[in-house]
Amino acid sequence: MTPNQELHVIFGTGPLGQAVMRELVTQKKRIRMVNRSGQAVVPNEVEVIAADAYDPASTKAVTADASVVYQCAQPAYTQWAEKFPALQAAIVDGVAANDAKLIVGDNLYMYGLVNKPMREDLPNVATTRKGGTRALMAEALLEAHRKNRIRVAIGRGSDFFGPQVLGSVMGERIFPAVLAGKPASGLGNIDLLHTYTFINDFGKALVVLGERDEALGQIWHVPNPETVTTRQFLEIAFKEAGHPAKINSMGKFMMWLGGLFIPEARETVEMMYEFENPFVVDHSKYVQMFGTQATPLREAIRQTLEWYRSHH
Repeated sequence: MTPNQELHVIFGTGPLGQAVMRELVTQKKRIRMVNRSGQAVVPNEVEVIAADAYDPASTKAVTADASVVYQCAQPAYTQWAEKFPALQAAIVDGVAANDAKLIVGDNLYMYGLVNKPMREDLPNVATTRKGGTRALMAEALLEAHRKNRIRVAIGRGSDFFGPQVLGSVMGERIFPAVLAGKPASGLGNIDLLHTYTFINDFGKALVVLGERDEALGQIWHVPNPETVTTRQFLEIAFKEAGHPAKINSMGKFMMWLGGLFIPEARETVEMMYEFENPFVVDHSKYVQMFGTQATPLREAIRQTLEWYRSHH
């Protein structure tokens, strides 16, 4: 490894941070991952260090000499409104001080209920707490870019699935059941179209945004596999696992009931509109600029089942 090799810093060692790391490893980049504990299961050549990402002095120290920084960290789902903006602000301050590019992993909450495929030029009209938080954060990033404080690009994914993805609607609630041939529960109306993002594609897209200066100052919907209904997604998963499909659905009342005991389920209730209406992502802007790197859905599901098979 050459001493002057570009440093890539990743905030967060969860599924998205790990997906970015895997892509950078294939490119033999110098990688530093940052989390609270300074510990994560990563290849030997990847550095992991502890830092307080809510402290600008700390984020400045860990991003010194970085060429690209990827923001994949987040507070607990139940604490977004209270903590997420401060986390982002501290990371922006630290990265700006080092003149690195900042590539931010984002979601689609800020658009609210949309009755057509979602594009990047939609207004931020969410009425949910978490959607409002995401809208404010995205607006703050683009404003910082416009004022030349920092060079930033935003990559947005939908509900994701894939290796290491546990706490998603298409995570540990679904794949272990599918592998065991037990019933799997989709959320809401499972016969509506719903775009799901493969985590490896999300990670790869964020790396591309970091490589290409024409990505800066803009929002990009990352490439997704073909959009099918949630039922069709689950049918493919059961078929790949070699079991007959056993599929049911969980509506808003069941989520509310679960929320009496599980705080994360309670937080999901306000987002149920995503599963009671078609939820389709248009990623043509990204594809026209950078080409498509989306993994076909069947292959993405196969890779996810393989990971769950070897880790559960």
